[in-house]
Amino acid sequence: MNNSEFSANNASLSVDLSEARQAVKENRFQDALDLFEIILKADPNHIDSLYLASVSSRYLKNFEASKEFIKRLMIIAPDMGRAYQELGHIYRDMGAIEKAVIHYRQACELNPALLASWSALYKYFAESKNIPAADHAREQIEKLQSLPSALLYIDQIMNEGRLGVAETQCRAFLKKHPTHTYAMYLLSEIANRLGYFDDAEFLLEKAVEFQPNDGDLRLKYATILRKKQKFAKTMEQVNILCDQHPDNHVYQAHKASEIMQNGGHEEAIKLLDNILKKNPYNFSTHTSKGHAQKTLGKTDDAIKSYQTAYKIKQDHGEAFFSLANLKTYSFTSDELSNMRAQVKRVDLSLRDKAYFHFALAQGCEAMGDFEEAFFHLEQGNKIKNDQSKYSIGRMDAELQGQIDVCDENFFKDLGPGGHATTDPIFILGLPRAGSTLIEQILASHSMIDGTLELPNILSIAQSLRGEDIYGKLGNYPKSMKSLTLEQRENLGKSFIEDTRMHRQDAPMFTDKMPNNFRHIGLIHLIMPNAKIIDARRYPLDCCFSMFKQLFAQGQEFSYGLEEAGSYYRTYVKLMDHWDRVLPNKILRVNNEDVIEDLEGQVNRMLNFLELPFEEECISFHENDRSVRTASSEQVRQPINKKGMGRWKPYAKNLKPLLASIGEDLVNKEDVALIKHAS
Repeated sequence: MNNSEFSANNASLSVDLSEARQAVKENRFQDALDLFEIILKADPNHIDSLYLASVSSRYLKNFEASKEFIKRLMIIAPDMGRAYQELGHIYRDMGAIEKAVIHYRQACELNPALLASWSALYKYFAESKNIPAADHAREQIEKLQSLPSALLYIDQIMNEGRLGVAETQCRAFLKKHPTHTYAMYLLSEIANRLGYFDDAEFLLEKAVEFQPNDGDLRLKYATILRKKQKFAKTMEQVNILCDQHPDNHVYQAHKASEIMQNGGHEEAIKLLDNILKKNPYNFSTHTSKGHAQKTLGKTDDAIKSYQTAYKIKQDHGEAFFSLANLKTYSFTSDELSNMRAQVKRVDLSLRDKAYFHFALAQGCEAMGDFEEAFFHLEQGNKIKNDQSKYSIGRMDAELQGQIDVCDENFFKDLGPGGHATTDPIFILGLPRAGSTLIEQILASHSMIDGTLELPNILSIAQSLRGEDIYGKLGNYPKSMKSLTLEQRENLGKSFIEDTRMHRQDAPMFTDKMPNNFRHIGLIHLIMPNAKIIDARRYPLDCCFSMFKQLFAQGQEFSYGLEEAGSYYRTYVKLMDHWDRVLPNKILRVNNEDVIEDLEGQVNRMLNFLELPFEEECISFHENDRSVRTASSEQVRQPINKKGMGRWKPYAKNLKPLLASIGEDLVNKEDVALIKHAS
């Protein structure tokens, strides 16, 4: 097709779409449907046409056709809230109210600005006497109804990922209404999602100046400040928030969370206890208290807090998952029965449903019911995967970009430079690969502070991305080529200064953010003397352990067997590259070697760090330091082999994982086991 033909075709498509939309507005649904069919013949993936074709078919009471259009739409746009809303409308019109409710819930979780879905949920909850849920739905309705129609539309399309259109329209609205704080919030959220944190901070700062008593607005401002590592300013805003609203338990709980983020878990518990004195039935506060207790190693107290939370609210999935996430808790038969009943509820939020599925997987596995355990793992991961925008191709491209840019010549051309500090020890690799164990061992040394997972390197990388608009990868890592010696020095210096608040008095400290393996080139440029340890684990053990874990955020590759396997293989490829271009820079520590020869591997790591041997590193499990990761309870026990081979009962389900990892990275006997399992 030549350019003139292409332009003519696009013009025709535009005319047809305009005519079709007008037909829908005039309730001429068959005419509209005929036009949509023409458009979809030319462009089968035209999102608006698929959506409106479904709407038209529904009004014509052709429900099966309507569902088919939506199914096609969901393949292209799995996170489009309006698609789930339309599916809710279809089932409502078919009289299948409970199915409708499921999809309305999904719609609201994907896009909180969908007024029609909230209205439908309010009606259902009110009729079924679910007062708390009805009240929540009513609050959302009132909030959305108070917005100008233009902002409601912007809110909706922003949540559909149409950030370019949302930004244009939001800026146009603000030109006419320059002090409208909700519009400023929407623009700040668009900036936040695009990675423009400076813009987001500026907008929210101005919005708070205009509406200093708006607690929710100030809370959003505090959140972006934390994201930018401005801890002192974050705490300042949280304190103002709590002073202005002393009776608001949500804000008080957020302050406790902020204190915990800064390592003050004992202080946080005192604050949470004060909240509970006023409101002992605040289930979420009991859960937060449990998290703080778990971090401090007070496992029995944490269990009591989680149990109290779910006794108050039986569908509080986070409490059950938190018990499972201890890795040492055994569910009772009554608890398992309750979870099975809850996960079937049509009015259960997707968030809670995911929590229950992951908790049930743990409980069923402990009972030896691997069939049901894998079912729940699949369902829980599917919920998270459907909500994720993770792309194997995009991640492969991002990591390949590191290989393409950071070659031998790259480091030779830039030459020496950066901050001369020897303080940091980066423990990186993949989640569930043994990095927490390594950190616990090293943090038991008198000359090393354990500071857990720090986001600073990821934040620096983000600041170097440049134009990262609408899904493009941006300038990073190419932008590293233009870093001056002064900039490299300053970036390294700022890392040391910004992380100081997490340290105590030891001369060295750990940063165990696993995803830092993507940025070893950057670390070397700004802190060439920093030590780097690659925590590695056998791929089947590592990937399946990731698949079993419900992460808080940032590990979206774990929500599918194919995704996890592909990520592992790409990680190995990138680490091999770093070893080639930065020889002797990285110490690889295999989890299996630590388990088999603890003392030998401790000596090996300390020699690499140029530190003397200390017996405390061997008795690391007696260290009472705070541990905030999923492995917190495991590293408080002596070395054991419990985590090895736990994938084997699921061998028949792991063919997609093996295919994506690649047989060359897996033991031959394990390849055979998976291939022949049935």
